[in-house]
Amino acid sequence: MKNEFRMRSVVVLCVVLSACSQGEHEDVKAWMNESAKDLMGKVPPLPEIKPFPVVAYDAINLVPPFAPSRIEPDKRATSTGLGPRPDLNRRREPLEAYPLESLKMVGSLLQGKLKQAVVQADKAFYQVKAGNYMGQNFGVITGVTETEITLKELVEDSNGDWSERTSKMLLQEKPQEAKR
Repeated sequence: MKNEFRMRSVVVLCVVLSACSQGEHEDVKAWMNESAKDLMGKVPPLPEIKPFPVVAYDAINLVPPFAPSRIEPDKRATSTGLGPRPDLNRRREPLEAYPLESLKMVGSLLQGKLKQAVVQADKAFYQVKAGNYMGQNFGVITGVTETEITLKELVEDSNGDWSERTSKMLLQEKPQEAKR
């Protein structure tokens, strides 16, 4: 009898609970159905795939891109051998060990009619005049004024030919200290 009573009470309890749960969230369900009426998603159709034309690749007759003939031109075939050439047998001067960009003209001197310039290389100072060499491109000094040194340099191109170029080195003025 006790078991039967328990069984009936469990059945009654389940019926009561199921009846309560059916009408509890009807307002929320109605609002969601009303809101979902206007929300129809659209997925655009996929674009049409266009086939690419087939191209034949014939690499047998082409020069390899990294072959030495492509990277480095043949110097003997294109070099004319004409034009100026540096004198490789002459004695090198101290300022030829420095790139021209690392040298600074810091002053000028006048001894009679001879104009000289003072050039700083690292922490050392050198006096130079027309005819002296400086820089790593066989630069010979062609003129000295109070404010600049003019050089004629010889530069080798990729074909092995030498060409002249004129460079100037301007006087580097020391910035003045602020007055106190």
